[in-house]
Amino acid sequence: MSKSPRALARLISTGVAAAALVVVPAIGASAHVRVVPESTAAGSWTALTFRVPTESETASTTGLAVELPTATPFLHVSVRPVPGWSASVEEGDLPEPVEIDGTTVTRAPLRVVWTATGDAAVAPGQFQEFAISAGPLPDEGTTVVLPAAQTYSDGTVVRWADVPTGDDEPEHPAPVFEVTAADGSAHGAGADEHGAATPGATAAQGWSDPVARGLGAGALVLGAAAVMLALTGRRRAAREER
Repeated sequence: MSKSPRALARLISTGVAAAALVVVPAIGASAHVRVVPESTAAGSWTALTFRVPTESETASTTGLAVELPTATPFLHVSVRPVPGWSASVEEGDLPEPVEIDGTTVTRAPLRVVWTATGDAAVAPGQFQEFAISAGPLPDEGTTVVLPAAQTYSDGTVVRWADVPTGDDEPEHPAPVFEVTAADGSAHGAGADEHGAATPGATAAQGWSDPVARGLGAGALVLGAAAVMLALTGRRRAAREER
């Protein structure tokens, strides 16, 4: 049975609303501390951006501490300034000496700490990004785990340190990424000669979830179709009134 343009418009509008309900949980499920690497190529220097949402409804994020790998240490780490936040890179002795390119390394950066000053804390419903330049990345296939501790204004500390296993994501997963094959570039894609992020690259990678991206595109298409049908129905009604 054929449907009138208005009925079709209502049907599609309902579909758009349903798609939106699906998209929101897909994105909300990713609301925890993540690392977005600008390059994952072995041997490259990269910018690592930590995306930190405030999940508390009553307290603000006032601090972030990220532990750096010691089995495959970075030789050098620098921080990108964040207005209203102080940052420090803590160096120390490695648990065991590590050979990197024929050199024995006994000390390396171990921890990066960011602390809010003044009114720069990240309020509920907001997020902030903290970035470091680090390298070189270890061999292809290495899983780089970067446990993080998020401090709130009420004194609560949430540790994002659980390593995902299988398809199930733990409640507090650690920021993690896997090193890929060397790409032949001295610095890796998405970073400049200092490992700093290329403008726009971080935002693009933030929508890397194919499910959320696909659902969002579908909702937009359905919305456009609903608008077109509604306009067609109005024009037809206007012609009939004449």
